[in-house]
This record gives sequence, C-alpha cells and structure tokens, in this order.
Amino acid sequence: MAKDSSSTSPTSAAAAIEASRHPPSLPSSSARIRRRSDPFLIVCRCFSVITAAVALLCVFANVISAVRSFKNGSDIFGGIFRCYAVVIALFVAVAETEWGFIMKFWRVFEYWVGRGMLQIFVAVMTRAFPDIRGERQDLVLLQEIASYLLIACGLIYVISGVLCIGFLKRARQHKEITREQAAKDLEELERRREELEAMLIPERA
Repeated sequence: MAKDSSSTSPTSAAAAIEASRHPPSLPSSSARIRRRSDPFLIVCRCFSVITAAVALLCVFANVISAVRSFKNGSDIFGGIFRCYAVVIALFVAVAETEWGFIMKFWRVFEYWVGRGMLQIFVAVMTRAFPDIRGERQDLVLLQEIASYLLIACGLIYVISGVLCIGFLKRARQHKEITREQAAKDLEELERRREELEAMLIPERA
C-alpha cells in the first residue's frame, strides 16, 4: 500500500502543477458581458438619431427660408428670425448626441420634458410666418413636414418624461457603463495573469 501511494503521489503533484499553469480563462466572461446589449437603450438611441435627423431637416428648411428672405430684401426681420431658428435647431440636434459638454452646462436636457419642449419650440419657429401669398409652396411644404415631425418627436419626449422613462434610461445607461467597466477590469486581470505566468515559467523550468 505504501508503494502505491508513493507511485501516485508524483502523478497527482504533476497534475496539480499543470492545472496551476492553465487556470480557467477569463476573456469568455468579459465577452459574455459585452454581448448583452440592452434593447431599451438601443431603441432610445435609434429615436435620438431620428430626432436629430428631423432637427437637421428643420435647419435645412430655415436656412433656405433665411436665404430667400435676405435675397429678396423685403423680409429682413423674417430672415433674422430664421437665423435664430437655425441656431436653436442645431442645438437640438447636438443635444440628441448627449455630448458630455452639453449635458454638463445644460443639465435640463437630461430630462426629457425639457428636451421635448425645446423641440416643440423649434418646430413652431420653423412653421411660423408662412408664405400666405402662395409664391413658395415648395418651401412651405418642407417647413410643414419638418415642423410636424419635430412636434411629434417633442410630444413623445414630453409624454415619456412625464412617465419617468427618461429616468429609467439614465439608470440603465449607468448599469451598462458599470458592466463595460467590469469587462475591462476582467481583461486587465487576465492580461496581468498572463504576464505573471510568463515570469514564473523560467523559474519552474
């Protein structure tokens, strides 16, 4: 019996050493964490892209109207009004990107009610002062399409903000950022483990 135990002891020790050299890998865990995308956040990002595109359409409509107003020289005040509409519409489009600089100094745009009210205001500015003489029907049609689309986006933002969906989005964004940071930490631990193993292999040899 003593002979059997002495013969199996080196085998078990070698197996233990081999197992210590090849511990379970961690990248699969980090990859699994990264693959889990939140469908709710994906829908919110898609809606932000649509809203930004509609805001840019309002910019385009107001730019054409301002150029025609200054070109004719008969509606200078209308052209100035359109310039303000262009600036605010651009701001609406940039706010949809949720750029950190914008959110830092204008925290009201973190709340969907405030964002939606600004969008409705830009839509009203785009639709204001229509061509009642009927000389620019193509421009009026463009203004109507852009303004009504932006009003719809603004109403969705206001209603969603009242229902606290914006708060839910911010909570899930924080959770997603935490998950991504955990995945990066796992990758860093795996890299450090491989470096330590590479340093220990010559000593074991």
